[in-house]
Amino acid sequence: MVHYQTRLDATFAALSDVTRRGVLEQLWGSDASVTDLAQRFHMTLTGMKKHVSVLEQAGLVITEKIGRVRTCKLGPRRLEEEAAWIEQHRQLWSARFDALDKIVEDLNRKEKANARSKRK
Repeated sequence: MVHYQTRLDATFAALSDVTRRGVLEQLWGSDASVTDLAQRFHMTLTGMKKHVSVLEQAGLVITEKIGRVRTCKLGPRRLEEEAAWIEQHRQLWSARFDALDKIVEDLNRKEKANARSKRK
């Protein structure tokens, strides 16, 4: 369970940043060097290296250094566990909202019935 939680935490932390999500979108199209990514996102090389490091730790990106160029590409990790976690919680909240809808409907019906009986 601890490994599962740690992995979820790392993935959601990596995905919580707009720049890192943007990097993933760029890499869906094609591999890119860290320098290219830094230029595309108008940031320093050091800043981009930090973002890439977070994505690497989550297993979402892998890098390879050839000579002086570090190239990034999407990692082999899929997001099945994360999607399952989200779906489980979506179902829970959906059931809760459905129950809340029924309560509101019942209250509205009772309120209308009380209003009709007061008019008579």
